[in-house]
Amino acid sequence: MNNPGTHAHHLDDVRILDLFAGPGGLDVAAHFLGFKSLGIEWDRNACETRYAAGLPTIHADVSVMRETRFDEIPKSVDVLAGGPPCQSFSVAGNGAGRRALDTVEKFIHRLVDGEGEAGIDEDLHSLGDPRTALVLEPLRWLIKAIETEGRNPYKVIVLEQVPEVLPLWEVYAKLLRGGEGRLAGVKYEAECWKLKTEQFGVPQTRTRAVLVARLPGEGAIEPIEATHLPFDLNRGKRSAAQADMFSTDFTISGVKQQWISMAEALDTASKLKDSPVDASRLRTGSEMKFFIVSNYGSGGDPKKRGRRQSSEPAFTVTGKISRNKIYKSLDDHEADRFHRFTIPESGVLQSFPHNFPWSGNDQAQQVGNAVPPRLGMHVLSRALRGDNPSDAELTASSTWPSVSRATTEELRRLGCGDQGQCPPESHKISPLRRKSAP
Repeated sequence: MNNPGTHAHHLDDVRILDLFAGPGGLDVAAHFLGFKSLGIEWDRNACETRYAAGLPTIHADVSVMRETRFDEIPKSVDVLAGGPPCQSFSVAGNGAGRRALDTVEKFIHRLVDGEGEAGIDEDLHSLGDPRTALVLEPLRWLIKAIETEGRNPYKVIVLEQVPEVLPLWEVYAKLLRGGEGRLAGVKYEAECWKLKTEQFGVPQTRTRAVLVARLPGEGAIEPIEATHLPFDLNRGKRSAAQADMFSTDFTISGVKQQWISMAEALDTASKLKDSPVDASRLRTGSEMKFFIVSNYGSGGDPKKRGRRQSSEPAFTVTGKISRNKIYKSLDDHEADRFHRFTIPESGVLQSFPHNFPWSGNDQAQQVGNAVPPRLGMHVLSRALRGDNPSDAELTASSTWPSVSRATTEELRRLGCGDQGQCPPESHKISPLRRKSAP
């Protein structure tokens, strides 16, 4: 990072280090909870979004940053957070990570037991998909903090991934509780869960594996309390009597709960000041009524596309959300087709603020790769404060504060500097994309 004196104010009092930060899902959550964060992200396009949003960022490879630039991380950081890339573990990927779960578990133990990292790295390269190895990075960052003079172990660790990674988070949790080997007597309270995003007010169905670890002294880690009902994925296969059991109109703990539909989320966003979300194109008369056909197959059949009505949550928002087709009616597919979801609309379905300043290229991929901020608010609030986010905080999270161009330029210089320490080739733009570059 260049000119530390000029840009130090952006890093003052930073508490959260967000590895694999993407466009800022966890950082957006931290902002609305009142915590400052610093993200490390290698993708130039995601960094452009972060700079435009006013989020302090280092444009770097997480592994390289740990190995050669660890001293640049502010000593005020006491929370380690992140969601390593999920493609090799996801059911939408090629499955290399799922097949390697047992192997990766062995690597975790090898790291903690003190085996030389050069040999571990060499073996990791044989896994096929190099992204699989990145799930080890949070552990390596913790070990680095423990073994670096003048640094302290992180007080809190928050990790999220696709649900297939839960067995690895459980291995993490067991080792963090044990405090042995290179963890050298540093013991954490640690818990992990599978969380459904629609149960936390995100207008889409998406399941995530989450780990929360905390140094002793703050009490046991309580489960993260869902605020909404789960969406019944098998609703079309149930009898009428069974369907009644899954009605959204009943009470949990004395509070009426209901998942948020696409129509509700988009309609609410469209009514906010200067909103880029145009709900009028999704309306038939005064009613917002449409359905979407997924780009992915359903039930193991790649040709059988799933459907969701506007009165239901969206499918999992992925980098291919712009390929989902939106229709007015079930009867006339082609004649009544709307345009695809816009980037602001896709962001709203991920629970980003309606006016979040998506920038750079590959914006749909940025949206799909992000942690849903509203889920992040619940996880971080539980980990750092032991409670749920307040209604006021959740309400405020619908709108992102404006950021001056001067601040964006400062953050770009902070993150990229002379570009000499950025990932190789990351600032080169092909002639075909140069016109749309920021």
